[in-house]
Amino acid sequence: MGPCPETPGHLSQQAELSLRRLRLERVELFQLHRVDPQVPLEDQVGAPKQLQDEGKIRHIGLSEVTVEQIERARTVAPIVSIQNKYGLIDRRYDPELDYCEREGLGFIAWKPLAGAARPAAGSALARVAAETGATPAQVALAWLLHRSPVMMPIPGTSSAGHLRSNMAVEGIALDEKQMALLDEG
Repeated sequence: MGPCPETPGHLSQQAELSLRRLRLERVELFQLHRVDPQVPLEDQVGAPKQLQDEGKIRHIGLSEVTVEQIERARTVAPIVSIQNKYGLIDRRYDPELDYCEREGLGFIAWKPLAGAARPAAGSALARVAAETGATPAQVALAWLLHRSPVMMPIPGTSSAGHLRSNMAVEGIALDEKQMALLDEG
């Protein structure tokens, strides 16, 4: 049985394998996914920090972390981004997003459309979608982009048409009333 994915040795090994597979000399952003409570956070961040010092990683990011974990990690290495599950329907990481905004860290929202594709009739999301002529998913993405200047949603896609639909959110301007309605839920 090999080492746990969160151990420093395994993290270093995976980064090295990524470099070989991608035929790169340096990974631009290495995201440490899911902090293992059995391994000291400082050790988990130390492995990519060592690779950063060797020039193999340019930037380090964290995933699924709290403000307290971000602050601890930043004592070991400079952190540039946080990737947490976040969207219009699931805002449990509001404190982490607010922290990223204050500190100038990128916030990568994964699974940002969870629960937004088919809103209940009469819901704030359904009403704003009808007002703007956009789909509920487009409104949910537009809300994210309006929510914070450090927001980088990664909605994923399965087709070129879906990608075009996601990209069209740049043209959706939500006004203050619509933002307030969506903020209330």
